[in-house]
Amino acid sequence: MCGIVGYIGCKNNTEILLNGLKELEYRGYDSAGIALLHQDKIEVYKALGKLNNLEQKIQDSNIINNHTLGIGHTRWATHGKPTELNAHPHLGEYSYVVHNGIIENYKELKEELIKDGHKFVSQTDTEVIVHLFENFNNKLNNTEQAFNKTIAKLEGAYSILLISKSQPESIFFFKHGSPLIVANGLEEDEVLFASSDAPLIGLANDVVYLEDGVGGIASSNGIEFFSENITWATLPTSKQYAQKDGFRFFMEKEIYEQSDVVTDAMLGRLRDDEIDFDEFDASLIDGIGETKICACGTSYHAGLTASYLFERLSRTKCSVEIASEFRYKEPLMTKNTLFIVISQSGETADTLEALKMAKNAGLKSIVVCNVDNSSMTRVADHTVLTR
Repeated sequence: MCGIVGYIGCKNNTEILLNGLKELEYRGYDSAGIALLHQDKIEVYKALGKLNNLEQKIQDSNIINNHTLGIGHTRWATHGKPTELNAHPHLGEYSYVVHNGIIENYKELKEELIKDGHKFVSQTDTEVIVHLFENFNNKLNNTEQAFNKTIAKLEGAYSILLISKSQPESIFFFKHGSPLIVANGLEEDEVLFASSDAPLIGLANDVVYLEDGVGGIASSNGIEFFSENITWATLPTSKQYAQKDGFRFFMEKEIYEQSDVVTDAMLGRLRDDEIDFDEFDASLIDGIGETKICACGTSYHAGLTASYLFERLSRTKCSVEIASEFRYKEPLMTKNTLFIVISQSGETADTLEALKMAKNAGLKSIVVCNVDNSSMTRVADHTVLTR
């Protein structure tokens, strides 16, 4: 799951963006980059591999930290190889964009834009966003209208931060499917963006966890939302879940945490006396006729293992679906189905969209997740935290 950060304010812009990206390392990534804007000048730095490589490249550039705003990104390659050219932020002639998610109609948009004279340099779907914005802005000479028209043309799941020399004091943002948080900073005239809580803790208190279809324009003068569907919330105070705690990488940490995770998951859920599983009464699961587990990647493999236990213990049919396939198969969903999704971050785009489909169909839902207050835990009926 890619990571996004953004900052408007008078502090060291580069440092805040890099620190924010470090807080998002737990999501995994193969490249990273930042774009910094000051007046009519945009500076961009990208690097493959670990953030240390990006940090070293920035240090070697002897950058002058007088930028008023910036955006950053950690990438997991989807469209195009993990190369520096395919890393975010992506450029047009005078604008840059970072994006999480997938633009499903990017091929059609790219063909139209090439006919209009736009030149593409990457293999990504993301690059169409910035060219589409500039295509509209060149015709309308109105950045807000150009951004809204750009959003209206996009299909898929996406969260976007966009900066442009045509409005150098602002960051344009929009959320549809992929997570995005906007926050008022602790200092005056500060605005911050991130894909999860961790980069914002210590820098802000008041945040909006953006709902789908909500976007706007932020500047040092404040945040203008395009929708009234917003709710201000208070940030949690701990970001322990995003720390490696001395381990070399997050997967190693999670391997060694397994015994604690199993113990924590069972606390308060076990009876003192033994249960004869062969005589387990399925009626204890009120109104549930079958269980469906939906997930991606290693979470899907965990679901396969769990399906054996569900059928053995509850005597109810259990099936397991890959979320990215489930979304597009027009599945049959009955209201006596318990719908369980599994996700490490609670933000896996395909799994989140599958969960929304189940909720819209009236199914009871549970999310098994490492992170509280994620997009999935806010959608599901119940949450089982695994750490």
